[in-house]
Amino acid sequence: MSLRNLPEIKAERLPTVCAFEPDADAIDRWNAGLNAAASDDNTISILEVIGEDFWTGGGVTAKRISAALRAIGDQEVVVNINSPGGDFFEGVAIYNALRAHPQKVTIRILGLAASAASVIAMAGDEIQIGKAGFLMVHNAWVVAMGNRHDLADAARTMEPFDDAMASLYADRSGAAKAKAAEWMDNETWFNGEQAVAEGLADSFLAADAVAEDKTKAEDRAQVNAVRRIEAQLTRSGMPRTECRALLAKVKGGMPGAAPTVTHDADDFMAAAQQLIQALRS
Repeated sequence: MSLRNLPEIKAERLPTVCAFEPDADAIDRWNAGLNAAASDDNTISILEVIGEDFWTGGGVTAKRISAALRAIGDQEVVVNINSPGGDFFEGVAIYNALRAHPQKVTIRILGLAASAASVIAMAGDEIQIGKAGFLMVHNAWVVAMGNRHDLADAARTMEPFDDAMASLYADRSGAAKAKAAEWMDNETWFNGEQAVAEGLADSFLAADAVAEDKTKAEDRAQVNAVRRIEAQLTRSGMPRTECRALLAKVKGGMPGAAPTVTHDADDFMAAAQQLIQALRS
């Protein structure tokens, strides 16, 4: 078990009317090019969205993290995080896997640990964050479709998950549970200094511990433009499968080819916004 007495989070799958989306604001703020300046064999990197990523074929899953922990074995582990979040349940599964590791787990927030990634970060026996880094907490977020009974069922299903997260943030920070719930209700962003001051991180990460891959940052900016449009289309009522098929045609390529799209991200966003307006009219 973890060196800290961290609580386990128990979560069952949501009804099929629900599907998770990465937080749009977190996607906007995420610099996907940030990574660790150096790492070793005992390092695990969480530098993508949480869960399988339809648009890149990547993403960070519990299966991948569990395999990495088995390979490391009974040794201390460092986990580098720069993620806008994503699938809450994958985040919980990763948190529980890290929590169960028998040796010290050091979490290093290189740039962003938002939403489900912030849950993962709480698994650290020690949490380090860059002064220019951010940690964001909010209530579990879903897209739900159906009649009023489906929506009411989705709301009831979410309540224990939000309660579990509030307990976790409170336990880690030493704040009252009601205060942690308030952070979540307000979708609170903590910069490095605020995270340390509130007890959500223990210390600062040295500035030279973080490097930037500008090529990756530019590539992911185009993918993230597609993600924002997908979120708007699904919120307008379009089924996810139809939305993704349509966007793939607009982009002129397959989902896995998203990083090589030649369209300027702003031009694509403008064209996609026009598409949304046409679909709504």
